[in-house]
Amino acid sequence: MCGNTPQRHLAELNIGRLIAPRADPRVADFMNNLDRINGLGKRMPGYVWMIEGDEGEGNTATAIDDDPRYIPNLTVWETPAQLQTFVYDTLHAKFMHRRAEWFELLGEMHFVMWWVPVGHKPTLAEALAKLEHLRSHCDSDDAFGWDYMRANMAPSA
Repeated sequence: MCGNTPQRHLAELNIGRLIAPRADPRVADFMNNLDRINGLGKRMPGYVWMIEGDEGEGNTATAIDDDPRYIPNLTVWETPAQLQTFVYDTLHAKFMHRRAEWFELLGEMHFVMWWVPVGHKPTLAEALAKLEHLRSHCDSDDAFGWDYMRANMAPSA
């Protein structure tokens, strides 16, 4: 690193699969607040970028395996601490704690973080490859979860 300018940012992918189609009343509270929570994230210190659909539908326009019930959240942050603040210390946390109301319990890892060069906007395919790497090889410097990041990364990273 040169001075205080980071040479890398933190990318994260989190995948959920809704318990019902997007227009179903069972997931309405989640869908009706998605823009609100995403907007909050975009205003947070350290927020860099979020994948968004081509039609202004936010991250819900990006399907996985042609399954519209999958909702990927792919973002880039300046530091892990800034992502952590958004995830655990804002209104986002209240919605995260309610996820069982709206999302299926996935039987495999569905969250991954990795470092990207400053200015890089990862594709969904790249993010899914990182998730698969984590599933296949466990935590490493290439793809990791919160516990690994906290144990192995410098606090200022």
